[in-house]
Amino acid sequence: MISYAPLWETLKTKGITQYQLIHEYNFSTGTLDALRKNRSITLNTLHDICKILDCEIADVVIFTKD
Repeated sequence: MISYAPLWETLKTKGITQYQLIHEYNFSTGTLDALRKNRSITLNTLHDICKILDCEIADVVIFTKD
């Protein structure tokens, strides 16, 4: 199972809001919706998130067995 729970903690730690992601970093609202619903995203998107937040992949997503 894919969970983006670490992302929300990382955003909080970095002091970045979802609003900022959309308006300052031109982040797609559709992508944010996918993240909120733990849907899959592309590796390119994951890379972009890590660049924006200056973090590692583990700070954004966790994979667990179902």
